[in-house]
Amino acid sequence: MLSVLVLFASAATAKVMHSLPFVPKGWTELRQALPEELITLRVALPQQHEAALEQAVLEISTPGHSNYGMHMSRDELRAYTAPTEKSVSSVVNWLAQSGITSVVKNDWITFTTNVETANELLSTSFAWYQYEAGGDPKLRTLAYSIPDELAGNIDLIQPTTRFGQLGAKKSTIFDMQLLEPVKEDVDANLAASAAECNTSRITPACLKSLYNIQYTASPEGNLVAFSSYLEEYARYSDLESFETQWLPEATGQNFSVELVNGGLNDQNSSDDSGEANLDVQYVLAISNPVPILEYSTAGRGPLVPTQDQPGPSSNEPYLEFLTYLLDQDDAALPQTLSTSYGEEEQSVPEEYALKVCNMFMQLGARGVSVLFSSGDSGPGGSCVRESDNEPYFQPTFPGACPYITSVGATHNINPEQAVSFSSGGFSTYHAQPSWQSEAVNAYLESIGDTYSAYFNGSNRAFPDVAAQGALFAVVDKGRNALLSGTSASSPVFAGVIALLNAARKSQGDPPLGFLNPWLYNNSAAFTDITAGYGSGCTGNSDFRNGARWNATAGWDPVTGLGTPDFGKLLAAAAPGVENA
Repeated sequence: MLSVLVLFASAATAKVMHSLPFVPKGWTELRQALPEELITLRVALPQQHEAALEQAVLEISTPGHSNYGMHMSRDELRAYTAPTEKSVSSVVNWLAQSGITSVVKNDWITFTTNVETANELLSTSFAWYQYEAGGDPKLRTLAYSIPDELAGNIDLIQPTTRFGQLGAKKSTIFDMQLLEPVKEDVDANLAASAAECNTSRITPACLKSLYNIQYTASPEGNLVAFSSYLEEYARYSDLESFETQWLPEATGQNFSVELVNGGLNDQNSSDDSGEANLDVQYVLAISNPVPILEYSTAGRGPLVPTQDQPGPSSNEPYLEFLTYLLDQDDAALPQTLSTSYGEEEQSVPEEYALKVCNMFMQLGARGVSVLFSSGDSGPGGSCVRESDNEPYFQPTFPGACPYITSVGATHNINPEQAVSFSSGGFSTYHAQPSWQSEAVNAYLESIGDTYSAYFNGSNRAFPDVAAQGALFAVVDKGRNALLSGTSASSPVFAGVIALLNAARKSQGDPPLGFLNPWLYNNSAAFTDITAGYGSGCTGNSDFRNGARWNATAGWDPVTGLGTPDFGKLLAAAAPGVENA
């Protein structure tokens, strides 16, 4: 009886942080959680100098500014992101009053307690929920509150109202075609002849020829990385076969692996490995001999179920990964990081999306160039806004975060064209940054009122750039395969940036870091894509024949600024370094 009185007393003076009106569609409550069951929660604290950090990152990343290239050390960054002493002490003391010992790491506090204590602490009632299509039960609640006096000291607490499980959408691979098993004896002329690009298969030699890449970097002091989630692991044996068949000049180069949050490196896993293999094989294809690192992260992030992603969740554990990465020593960070995973932006809780985007900004502040696939649904899939069930285009997460470089996709040769699945559009969470306003507003003027009811043109536009994304020759589990998707485009463009960062290092210059202001300042170094389109919304009756973004002169929401001309990019990034 006493615990019930405490619960109601706290609720009377509490602020509701987040609430759901009902159990999300497809979920069923199995039972109330037992009082003694354990739960681990993470508290995000407001950063003391968030606005100042945004301004500092913009200055560090804008060519011509006196601070350009002056990236921050880990400790310098923490001076910006640190919460106030009042925020830390108030939350720690609040938890301690319930007998909870917490762990503070800069702007995050983590604690483990039992359900009885968590219920009283958050004026809530945790229960076990099961998704109808299976997966593990989840310990969640429909609402949680904190004392009024703590409202200014806490951004979010999770996982609480974040329902999610493993889902079918695992990456931004649009299509995968399995071919014949890899042959032990490979024609030595095969890779060389592949330099002559054709539309039936994209190879490393083709890409280097198409994008004018002749530069060979030094491996010393350089590092390019890619992220693996959802129990996908790149395979050493497949990389070896890929090198033999398509990239003989890189024969013998391998990749290293760092395990994050309980991630594994299971070389004999029966789960999918196509995404991870595609990533490592095409980062290597462009950037060799720059060393390559795979981050293998376990865990799954929160999901707000939508019509296109009804659950279970396939959101990635970005918070865990980014917390780990930002905690690394300066010398341990890669200069370039590629990720080929994404979700609908509206399927991710806004406060979660904003916090993750802020952490990508922090990586940029430390000199890491972060690239993501833009997505594979054109303007959107169902094109339904969940908040009011009205027709609306669907931006992607994190593809529409302004602090990552979003990579769309092309296909065909002479000329390259936008490929129909390439995602793009306008964020619902992020305002339009100044560095893209001129390019994007020119596009908006060209289309007039077309589709204006279905997006917010004053918000962040994406993608920023593009690269080939269809029919990539890949080796997966000992078989040849053809993979398509912006999953292919991101590692290719990351390979280009890895080479540019290596070229800058050879001159004693810092890495490019947060790329976007530099990219838009050097738009002439791209091949403008003016043919093709990205299509979607085909299942929505409000769009009779679906909807499409067209590739046009200048920036467009299918291919961004265009595809790379490496010679021009090299001249802009590292003047005097030969493309040879």
